[in-house]
Amino acid sequence: MKNTFYSHLLRTIASLPISSITSERKALLDEMVQYLQNKISDEKEIRLNFICMHNSRRSQFSQIWAQTAAAFYGIEAFCYSGGVEVTAFNPRAVAAIQRDGFKVVQKEGENPVYFVFFSEDSAPIVTFSKLYDDALNATKDFAAVMTCDEADENCPFIPGAEKRFPLRFEDPKAFDDGPLEEKMYTERSRQIAAELFYLFKKVSECG
Repeated sequence: MKNTFYSHLLRTIASLPISSITSERKALLDEMVQYLQNKISDEKEIRLNFICMHNSRRSQFSQIWAQTAAAFYGIEAFCYSGGVEVTAFNPRAVAAIQRDGFKVVQKEGENPVYFVFFSEDSAPIVTFSKLYDDALNATKDFAAVMTCDEADENCPFIPGAEKRFPLRFEDPKAFDDGPLEEKMYTERSRQIAAELFYLFKKVSECG
């Protein structure tokens, strides 16, 4: 059954800054396209683990938008996220995805679990801060997508990863509690969304 995406989210998707993706970023994304297309051709599962230091902002955005883009283009994919340290899914990042049109249900706790929906007829994306090798994540035959320079530089080896991609993004944390906080969290969310929609659209066209 085809998912019926929330109308607010569809407006966000339609306005993503895909045309502003640089040629350098496209070259890296195109390597990922080839990896995903090979998985499809070989009839193997697509598993992507987005990794940053604290699994609180960029890797969470990436997991959510990747899973959403895959569903949007009808591609079966299993998207995960994790970090080197456990903190929490930052509330500012949660607010950003809500502004983008996702429905979010929170289960309280020191490290809250969030259920993120892109439509009423889809299973939720379950997100919370965890280590990259958490039991809920893929343990083998996955691509490690490094979303921050700190994790990429400090974790030269990711057990179980068959491929590694350095898809680094700037940290919106630098703008916390300042006048540009909301703007920069939204900008980062939509930059990540644009690149992942570019990725999965190209994969869908390769078929």
